[in-house]
Amino acid sequence: MLPVVTAEEMRALDRSTIEDVGLPALTLMETAGRAVASAVVRALQRNGHVAVVCGPGNNGGDGFVVARVLRDQGIDAVAYLAVPRAVIRGDAATHLAILERAGGVVRMIATPDDLVELAPMIAGAEVCVDALFGIGPVRPIEGHLAQVVGAINRARHRIAVDIPSGLDSDTGRVSGAVVDAHHTVTMAAHKVALVSAPGFSHCGELEVADIGVPAGVVATATIRAGLVEEADVRRWLPSQDVLDHKGTRGHAVIIGGSPGMRGAGRLAAAAALRAGAGLSTLAAAGGDDLTAPDSVMTRAVSGSIAALLAGKDAVVIGCGLGQSEEARAWLTEVLAAGIAAVLDADALNLVASDPGVLARAAGPIVITPHPGEAARLLGISAKDLEGDRLAAARALAVTTRAVVVLKGARTIVCDGTLGDDHCAINPTGSPALATGGSGDVLAGVIGGLLAQGLAAADAARAGVFVHGRAGERLDAVHGRGAVSADLGIAIASVMAQLAR
Repeated sequence: MLPVVTAEEMRALDRSTIEDVGLPALTLMETAGRAVASAVVRALQRNGHVAVVCGPGNNGGDGFVVARVLRDQGIDAVAYLAVPRAVIRGDAATHLAILERAGGVVRMIATPDDLVELAPMIAGAEVCVDALFGIGPVRPIEGHLAQVVGAINRARHRIAVDIPSGLDSDTGRVSGAVVDAHHTVTMAAHKVALVSAPGFSHCGELEVADIGVPAGVVATATIRAGLVEEADVRRWLPSQDVLDHKGTRGHAVIIGGSPGMRGAGRLAAAAALRAGAGLSTLAAAGGDDLTAPDSVMTRAVSGSIAALLAGKDAVVIGCGLGQSEEARAWLTEVLAAGIAAVLDADALNLVASDPGVLARAAGPIVITPHPGEAARLLGISAKDLEGDRLAAARALAVTTRAVVVLKGARTIVCDGTLGDDHCAINPTGSPALATGGSGDVLAGVIGGLLAQGLAAADAARAGVFVHGRAGERLDAVHGRGAVSADLGIAIASVMAQLAR
């Protein structure tokens, strides 16, 4: 996984590079600015004005380097200073002085009157560089600075330095104005806001610039999040064997799909097979309408399900389960059976009054809540949860001691069985997944991977990645018209491609 850092973790990397390795901060700033300048050159489609909007601190210092390097290449680049000169200090002040001594142009937009005159130059720029605030202390961008951001956002192409101004680096929250970048050049490592929701939606194309922080410094740092890579998933997924048969690839049982909600169970049961399980059984309360695709077995159940669970390799419970007393009893039996289990939908609603019961389960547990379900499990509002998704995933992992899959754009997986708070952020997915039944398919995929012997955390992370990639493929073909029933074959195709 690629490291994903908080603002404090990034500052620690910088300190170690400067103090322990001996690479000066002034050099790091020069290298960062040159990386952004290179991105500007690539973005320029014709000769034109480049507006570099600079604020206080290191982000502004990077911007001064950008303006100087571009002017050295004959590009019409101007630094627009959005704060009084007196607040520019340290290395940023040094680079401001270097810019001016090298013949660079600095124009002041620190007051509303200044901005009225120069906003058309910024808004009309071929490329506008946002070097306002970076990962420093986040405060709402309001008043005059909000007008500055408005001018930036009217430019044809916008490149953010490290992180779009207005984003909380550690959560992706927005309070006040925010720069909507087409391209973000971030320094040394991904930041939480750039790869998680909702922040990633403001970042555009993301580029990580090597500014000289040694790999050894990153490898020994305490970093609590990572971005899943395709290479990780290839390593987690089960490999094919020429001697495989249905009995060696695991048997998943799906308990759900009650009358009136049959489709949820069918989707999950079929998805387990598409993920490679050898056998899949859909078990639900009886009725003549209990049907499934031909490749899925069905079992009408009532009373105890202990005999059904015997000998199975994984169980998925909750998709269209309902919340009857019988459903509650089935869930209790699943938790006591010692089988790897995925809990989704109604199963999570059944434990919402006592999520700690999951920590007492006899076997490994994966829970797959959407934000509303996760908020109920934590006893908070969905709005508060979405304000810091990583913190919510970690809190759920501590409470449940389960592998938590917090669904949504950029789904988060946190392994509560390890007793740490590392979060894996999934980079795949698409709005094509925003349709009923997609979550049931995900639960089935994870269950199918568990049935094949994957560890719970590996099954969760790989399942989420594959599910998201399948959504991307459907989006390319069907867009908003994709439905969850289309996902199964796309999942099989993605897994085949990864295996190759």
